[in-house]
Amino acid sequence: MRLCSTPLILALALGLPVSAQAADSLPDIGTAGVSAMSVEREARFGDAFSRFARANQPVVNDPVLNEYITDLGHRLLSQADSVRFPFRFLLIRDDSINASAFLGGVIQLHTGLFLYADNESELASVMAHEITHVTQRHIARYLESRSRSTPLTIAGLVGSVALAVVNPQAGMAALQTTLGLKMQSAINYTRDNEFEADRLGLRLLHNAGFDPNAMASFFQKLADKYQFASTPPQMLLTHPLPASRIAEARSRAADYSVRKVAPALDFQFAKARIMVRLQQSGTRELHKYFAGQAAGNGTWLPEAARYGQALSLLSINKSDDARPLLAQLAQTHGDNLFIIDALTDLDNADNRHDAAIKRLQQARQRLPENKVVMINLADTLLQAGRHQDAATLLDDYSRRYSDNPLVWDLLAQALRPLSDESAFRRARAELAALQGRYDIAVQQMELAATLSQDAMQRARLGARLEQLRRQQQDWDALRN
Repeated sequence: MRLCSTPLILALALGLPVSAQAADSLPDIGTAGVSAMSVEREARFGDAFSRFARANQPVVNDPVLNEYITDLGHRLLSQADSVRFPFRFLLIRDDSINASAFLGGVIQLHTGLFLYADNESELASVMAHEITHVTQRHIARYLESRSRSTPLTIAGLVGSVALAVVNPQAGMAALQTTLGLKMQSAINYTRDNEFEADRLGLRLLHNAGFDPNAMASFFQKLADKYQFASTPPQMLLTHPLPASRIAEARSRAADYSVRKVAPALDFQFAKARIMVRLQQSGTRELHKYFAGQAAGNGTWLPEAARYGQALSLLSINKSDDARPLLAQLAQTHGDNLFIIDALTDLDNADNRHDAAIKRLQQARQRLPENKVVMINLADTLLQAGRHQDAATLLDDYSRRYSDNPLVWDLLAQALRPLSDESAFRRARAELAALQGRYDIAVQQMELAATLSQDAMQRARLGARLEQLRRQQQDWDALRN
C-alpha cells in the first residue's frame, strides 16, 4: 500500500506510537521552536516509522540504489545545521512524483522522482527541501500546535494514521474526525513552512555543490505539466506550488554565484537502473532506447547509456550481448558500485560464480567496508552453494549494520541448511522485526533463545527478546 497516497499530515503524524497520557505530557515548544519531544524520543519514533513503512509499502531493497541516495543525502546533510540524529533515506517503488519527511529523520523518495528529474541537482533539491522540514522541526511544531488546541488528539491520531496507510479513504475520514478539521485546514500548517524549507533547502543545495537554479527549474516543470490537471501528483497536494514559490526560488537562486554543474554519472546510472528494473511499465524496448542514446542520439552520458543498454539486455536474458558493454565500462569505471553490481549479476546469470567471487574479493580489499560489495559477495557465495562462507561474512556484517533487512534475509538463507538452528531463528526474527512483523519476530526469538546451547548467548537472546516485546508495544499503539 502506498503511504504517500494520503496527505502529508499522515506522514507528519505517523511516527507517534504514544498513549494519551504520554501525548498530554509533551513539553510546550513555544515561539522559539524548541522541540515538542526529546531528540531521543523522536529518533525512536523515526525507527518505528521506518519499520511501519517496510510493512506497508514497496520499499526498495536494492543495495546500489540505497547506497546512492544515502550518499546523496549525507552530502546535503554535511551542510545542514541542527542535525540531531542519523537520517534514513527510503526508496519507494512508485512511478508517481513524491517525497516525504518524517519524525526521526526518515526521508522517503519515490522512484518516480528519478524518472522525472533531468539531473542530480533537481533530485537533490527535493531532498534538501525534505531534510529541512526535519532539521527545522516543522513536524514537531505541527504536533505541538495540534495538541495545544485539542489536547487528546495525538492519542486518537495514532490509530487514524495507521488505518490511513492501509485504507487511505477510511483512514483520512477517521483522521479528520479525530482532529475536527477539514482536509484543507489539516495541511495549512505544512504550507506555512514550505517557504522556509525552500529557502534553507536552497542554501543546502548550493553549499553542497549543486546548481541552486535546479529547485526553481524542477518547480516550473511540475507547474507546467500539472497546471490544468484534474488529479495532480500527490507531491503538489502535500507541497502546494503557487507562482510565488517558484518566483522566490528563482530570485533566491540568483543571489548565489553562477555554477555550471557537470552531469553526474552516478545519477544517470541510478536513473537507468530504475528505468530497467523498477519502472512499472514500458521496459521491453529499453535496450533499443539506450542503444540510441549510446550512439549520441540524446542527452545521456555515453557510459550511462551503455550501462542502461547492458541492464536491459540482461533483463531479457541476453548476457552474451551485455558482456562486452560491461567489460568496456569496467576498464574505466572498475570501482564504480553500479558496474561492480552489474558484473556480478552478469557472471551469476552465466553460472560463473567463481569469477564473480574473485572479483568481489579483490574489490573488498580496495573497499573493505562497502555495503554493496559485501552484499554482492554474500549473495554470490550463496548462489555458489558456499553457505558457511556466506554465513560467516554476513554474521560479522550484521553486527555492524543491524538495521539492514537484506542482510538478515541473506543470513537466514545462508543458515537454513547449516546446523545452527538458533542462529537461523534469530536471523528470521530480526528480519521480521525490521518489516514490522512483531508476532513472528517474538516467536522466532523465543525459539532462538530456547534452542541455544550457550548460556551467555541465551542471556543475550533473552535481552533482545525483551527489546522486541517493548517494540511490539509501540507497534501495537501505532496500529490500533
